[in-house]
Amino acid sequence: MLGRQRLYFMLPDISSARSMLDELLLARIEIRRIHFWARDGDLPDDMPDATFFHKTDLTHGAEMGLLAGGLMGLAGGLWLVLFPPEWVQLNMFAVLVTTVVGAVLGSWMSGMAAAAIPNSRLKNFHADIAAGKVLLLVDVPFKRIEAIEELIASRHPEASFKGIEPHIPVFP
Repeated sequence: MLGRQRLYFMLPDISSARSMLDELLLARIEIRRIHFWARDGDLPDDMPDATFFHKTDLTHGAEMGLLAGGLMGLAGGLWLVLFPPEWVQLNMFAVLVTTVVGAVLGSWMSGMAAAAIPNSRLKNFHADIAAGKVLLLVDVPFKRIEAIEELIASRHPEASFKGIEPHIPVFP
């Protein structure tokens, strides 16, 4: 099922996160759709940790680099076609090549730089995570959002709902 929303919940500690994991598994949420983000070293090995893509700005950086590099490649290609060197004849294929090369290089370079930056979309949670709390990221099918929210609210009053991700890529 492709239609999913990512829900965010802040949990006070690891024991609460462990019991939340059990509840979600009993509610038939796949373990690959559940991620916890805690301070480095706090989360036990048997609990699903947030991935590198959740913790860093790699995806956002690569997207921005793709756009900027593609535009710069397009501008460079048009400049080469309109003002070619004397020793070469260029056609519009050069514009396509420079656009693609610019997009690939921009995405790669920007993604590498953004991999060292914490996730900017989740910056509101960084202080709580540093204080010892645990962030739960769970991807829920559209049809079950309300049921899962009600389940968590009724069984885990200590969990505070922190929002919904507006867009989840199909291949995270």
